[in-house]
Amino acid sequence: MKYGFTLPGRGPFANPDDLGRLAKQGEDLGYDTLHTGDHIVVPKNIASTYPYSPTGAFPGAGSGEYLEQLTVLSYLAGQTQTIRLVTSVIIVPHRNPLVAAKALATLDVLSKGRLVVGVGVGWMQEEFDTLGIPPFKERGAVTDEYLLAFKELWTSEDPAFDGTYCRFSNIDFLPKPAQQPHPPIWVGGESRRAMRRTARLGNGWYPIGSNPQSPWVRRSNSRRAWSVCARFARLRVAIRLKSISSTAATPWT
Repeated sequence: MKYGFTLPGRGPFANPDDLGRLAKQGEDLGYDTLHTGDHIVVPKNIASTYPYSPTGAFPGAGSGEYLEQLTVLSYLAGQTQTIRLVTSVIIVPHRNPLVAAKALATLDVLSKGRLVVGVGVGWMQEEFDTLGIPPFKERGAVTDEYLLAFKELWTSEDPAFDGTYCRFSNIDFLPKPAQQPHPPIWVGGESRRAMRRTARLGNGWYPIGSNPQSPWVRRSNSRRAWSVCARFARLRVAIRLKSISSTAATPWT
């Protein structure tokens, strides 16, 4: 079993000194992975239901502060030596797939092969609408297609892709990631669609924010995870547990 921890993208610890200090301390203590979340914008009015809190309210509402995920991980790559860096998760439809694939490949090169690409489809429709990207209702199909495009860009010497949302050909795409054939992809989400995406496109299942209301839900999810992994030898399970409680500090999600 391996252990990781999450670093904040907002709040009092989201500054260079504290992020670097916490990352180094985690590495020194023997943690295997560090994780950070992803929001490009935080709309002032959010009607979408946040899936990882009992009330459905987003803990980050009311504050537009959020450090850009890949920039944070690039900074932390230079502050650490061995700990793996996890996008937790990168909202795949939010970024142009060629730009995202390039940034992720560069991060893997600069970290000497320490990147883990945790991916998700996103939950906040208002953020999708603001970014002017493919429609929120199509986010699952967009994610699947972009992941296929990532793999093509990362592994092919002559990458070409002709999809509904992404097309490219006659290009060079270098450097390739340090890890071969590419950084591991952990697929976030607890739905059956997420598990199917894991089986088709992932190297691991990553049900982030797991906070089941009863032990029976936890047991059901665990059984599903082991069942999927038993059928696909390449898959691993990475479960992030959290509990949102009343504290003086706001949760970091």
